[in-house]
Amino acid sequence: MTVPEPLPAIVLIGHGMVGQRYLEALAERGATATHRITVLCEEPRPAYDRVHLTSYFSGRTPEDLSLTPAGFMERHGIELRLDDPAEHVDTAARTVTARSGRVVPYDVLVLATGSHPFVPPIPGRDAPGCFVYRTIEDLLAIEEYARTRSSGAVVGGGLLGLEAAGALQGLGLATRIVEFAPRLMPAQVDEGGGAALLRTIESMGLTVHTGVGTQEVLTGQDGSVCGMSLSDGSTVETGLVVFSAGVRPRDQLARAAGLAVGERGGITVDARCRTSDPRVYAIGECAQAVDGRVYGLVAPGYEMAETAAEDLLGREKEFTGADLSTKLKLLGVDVASFGDAHGTAEGSLDVVWSDSRSGVYKKLVVSPEGVLLGGVLVGDADAYGLLRPLTGSVPPVAPERLVLPAGAGAPVALGPSALPDTAVICSCHNVTKKAVTACATLPEVKKCTKAGTGCGSCLKVIGQLLPAAAGQGLCGCFPYTRAELYEIVRTRRLASYRDILDGHGSEEARGGDGCEVCKPAVGSIIASLAPALGASGYVLDGEQAALQDTNDHFLANLQRNGSYSVVPRVPGGEITPDKLIVIGEVARDFGLYTKITGGQRIDLFGARVDQLPRIWARLVDAGFESGHAYGKALRTVKSCVGQTWCRYGVQDSVRMAIDLELRYRGLRAPHKLKSAVSGCARECAEAQSKDFGVIATASGWNLYVGGNGGAVPRHADLLAQDLSDAELVRLVDRFLMFYIRTADRLERTSTWLERLEGGLDHLRDVVVHDSLGLCDELEALMADHVAHYRDEWAETLSDPERLRRFVSFVNAPGAPDPTVRFVPERDQVKPDLAVLTVGGAAR
Repeated sequence: MTVPEPLPAIVLIGHGMVGQRYLEALAERGATATHRITVLCEEPRPAYDRVHLTSYFSGRTPEDLSLTPAGFMERHGIELRLDDPAEHVDTAARTVTARSGRVVPYDVLVLATGSHPFVPPIPGRDAPGCFVYRTIEDLLAIEEYARTRSSGAVVGGGLLGLEAAGALQGLGLATRIVEFAPRLMPAQVDEGGGAALLRTIESMGLTVHTGVGTQEVLTGQDGSVCGMSLSDGSTVETGLVVFSAGVRPRDQLARAAGLAVGERGGITVDARCRTSDPRVYAIGECAQAVDGRVYGLVAPGYEMAETAAEDLLGREKEFTGADLSTKLKLLGVDVASFGDAHGTAEGSLDVVWSDSRSGVYKKLVVSPEGVLLGGVLVGDADAYGLLRPLTGSVPPVAPERLVLPAGAGAPVALGPSALPDTAVICSCHNVTKKAVTACATLPEVKKCTKAGTGCGSCLKVIGQLLPAAAGQGLCGCFPYTRAELYEIVRTRRLASYRDILDGHGSEEARGGDGCEVCKPAVGSIIASLAPALGASGYVLDGEQAALQDTNDHFLANLQRNGSYSVVPRVPGGEITPDKLIVIGEVARDFGLYTKITGGQRIDLFGARVDQLPRIWARLVDAGFESGHAYGKALRTVKSCVGQTWCRYGVQDSVRMAIDLELRYRGLRAPHKLKSAVSGCARECAEAQSKDFGVIATASGWNLYVGGNGGAVPRHADLLAQDLSDAELVRLVDRFLMFYIRTADRLERTSTWLERLEGGLDHLRDVVVHDSLGLCDELEALMADHVAHYRDEWAETLSDPERLRRFVSFVNAPGAPDPTVRFVPERDQVKPDLAVLTVGGAAR
């Protein structure tokens, strides 16, 4: 027996933002399947969003800040060792020794150790009450200590220093900032911008000392902090000190291992992020790039992670430098800088707008030829998303028109649409305008390009570039948004895509065939309104069939290997033993891989198109119906066992889940819908992560809406509480139909609710208080849907004409082509087709 060769081993030291991005880059390139990966992490928790660290004080939990998707490590076979940092690297033996004593061999070593806060070597810096501002644990310690203090001081007026000051003020402390440079944020803003920022921050009640340094931290009789002495001879009282005076690269491991480091710190790397040992890479804040810089921003770190991943696989990619542009909201003040913000280029000229009364300062740096070189924006950074991509080019209008506010001259009517396709919209992930506009919705942009998932400064521009937000309509075929098109179809009772396109499409589109954007969107609208339009609710009838996506076309989910999955509906997760046996027999006979889904359903994978009718014939005979896992429709209503079995349950959550699922099954919507019902406040069904979720109370039901547990998680909001059964159903009816009526194409309820003008309050006014007088109509539309529901697979099996589409190849409608082989996945077995039966008769 031949023993397989072990997979090459990658050891990643450090699991911060850049470390996690490196793992994702490996996963995206398939390298996690060809390598054994071990991650040694110093912190007790996986990677989290350090850019938005301060949002912890605004109510976000450490879990909310997590950047590690649930199950990511397990799916990719990555071993993550938390709270077990590397303590020694032996490059000769190619091993890493962790604090636990474990010795981990490597073929490739990646150092992503980041940086550590610089604490000036002054007396008293180690006294109780002195902190740094770098990790979640730092924030927890500051929060706890601040409860016993009334004042605090921050040493450092840079980016993190201002964030720390805002956190201390938010904790109720009288706060001061001490900055050695003559202005705040000296690396990002110029003198004028610093002055505007200073005025605004002082108006918020913070005390600012610039041009002075901290000489000593003073302590009281108990040894804890009581004040600071400054370089101008003054003394200030404070009960807490946060050091935020810059960072230094963490290169100690590399130094001890004999790797080359820069004169001022940082592990020296080449353009492929390789250190002086070609088997060792360094990425992020611990590395000194080929241009001699140590980059302290997340975007260059992500670019380095991509570069190292590409080089591992032998692909050409180099990191030679990065954009240092940044946009932040510090203490509620917008601050941005981009390009040559300080005007260091020879012959550069400044275009400045300053309004000290409102704390607004804008400066653009241009060349004598009019090329935009950079700029500084304080107090009003709305133009950042447009100006940064224009850097390096001659703007289409005079520079002064780009900084003048409305009313101060002729304002420029220039938006993101004026940018070239090659303009980089998201610098964190190097995403161009062309890549953004190829997507239809913000969730799609985030999923496909990762734009908007980094620092977030590009989100406004992305929103303006998306078709509906930019006022461009659903697509090039229609000058209307999805919501507007819904109203046209509803009020004019149009059940034909051809009539809709010819009557209301753009001039260029009329008489044509439409496109792949509007066809499924219009198909969904017609399906959701079918009873009111007098149309067939069956999505594959006549013209409707040509409008459907691939999944709807075959009433099944297409999988990566070309096979399909089958998901029978199991309302509320409740199922009988007999039905379980049928599912097991079907899976066995057709050689399907089975899995329990997160929504308490059983998924059967690996079916060929031609097998789908035979599979569903057996399932329908056993009493199952379509679970609509393939459609933009209600997927599941998950439930806990409720008061029937659980000693904590206060309502019958299973019954309510079944009632809701059966009521809304088959309801076509702009996007998929998920729900859950929890029988008590312990929330075992995770209802607050669903599009609509229900939690039992002693007095009835609480209804939550707008949740999403997907790529961009969002907790649902409480819409109404202590509802009776009838009140709950009535509000869910209204909520779902209002969402279907007003949402954009492929827009989840979470995104829709955040975009909805007036947000939750407006939604409550409409569906609870009937402020628009729509509720009777919304309820009637839902009643029509419930009354006319028909199971799609039962309808399909009863019609030989409908069954004709279920062939693997249209030119081979009989037996499967023997030259085409479907490769089994995981535990899927090859079925013996000779023994397949339906209702006792061979098929």
